[in-house]
Amino acid sequence: MKVFCFALSLGVVTLLLSLVQAQNSSPALPSAPSTEGQQNQPQSSPASSQPQSSPAPQAATNPASAVPQEEPISTIRRVVNEVNVVFTVTDKHGRYVKDLKKNDFKVVDDAKPAEEIRSFRSETDLPLQVGLLIDASNSVRDRFKFEQEAAIEFLNQTIRQKYDKAFVIGFDVTPEVTQDFTDNTEALSIGVRALRPGGGTALYDALYFACRDKLLKEEQNGPVRRAIILLTDGEDNQSHVTREEAIEMAERAEVVVYTISTNLTGSSHHGDKVLERIAEATGGRAYVPFQLTDVANAFAAIQEELRSQYAISYKPANFTADGRFRTIEILAQEKGLRVRSRRGYYAPSQ
Repeated sequence: MKVFCFALSLGVVTLLLSLVQAQNSSPALPSAPSTEGQQNQPQSSPASSQPQSSPAPQAATNPASAVPQEEPISTIRRVVNEVNVVFTVTDKHGRYVKDLKKNDFKVVDDAKPAEEIRSFRSETDLPLQVGLLIDASNSVRDRFKFEQEAAIEFLNQTIRQKYDKAFVIGFDVTPEVTQDFTDNTEALSIGVRALRPGGGTALYDALYFACRDKLLKEEQNGPVRRAIILLTDGEDNQSHVTREEAIEMAERAEVVVYTISTNLTGSSHHGDKVLERIAEATGGRAYVPFQLTDVANAFAAIQEELRSQYAISYKPANFTADGRFRTIEILAQEKGLRVRSRRGYYAPSQ
């Protein structure tokens, strides 16, 4: 009997030593998901409140209880589903309307009225995260210098130090980041001037890259206005992704795309239709200048719109974390007003 008890005690000690060794040698909890993983979990969706990028506190002494503790926290936060939308309102003359209240709007999510409006505010001073994408292909060589100067003036007038951030990408066959996220307008200007035209045009690849690898990865503390200004003729002959795939990535990254056409003849171009589709799908606006000097006017109009926003957050009705696309409609109660916002978001997957 004594031998049996001794053997049992020795087994318990061995088990405890194994647990201690397992705890000391176990790998750290995984870090934040990669961009590819985030494609199914956009920050615009109700999953934005999930603690995906922060591991659970390591307070538990039992290693077997460390991982299961994350699940209740995640489950509790999934219940509080909240969607944040930034939008613009104009009257029938295209002028911005900035004095409306929460009761002046109705929110429809996935064809059903929102269950609850959590917050509403006028955001004339919303922090900006801006990507400037400039077509550097051979097709825009003759007007490239003027477009560079117009873009630099836009950045100087728009980006505020310690508040806004912007980056610069030039693209022909491949996108090239000539200046990463910064609030330094001088560095941004240098990034624009570093662009050199040449090569084919991979427009959709550049937009996809800017949304997935830049804006989707950029930290977002509270509501921000994420925007891309896309300066191009709209013609694509080199991309690996399609136009709709690029639009989908913009939607996942909560990006509003403003397009400025470099087709200056005044007649309709196929590329202009492409740019209109991209802008409309993401809640932005397409500008088609009639002459070269109108490019600067388009940049000025975009700057004004970025400072004329409303922000609303709401809880959708009958929300299901099924990974599919859910539409958003923000309707103004007053006739004659036009609301422009992103058209929807992707729900997180279970």
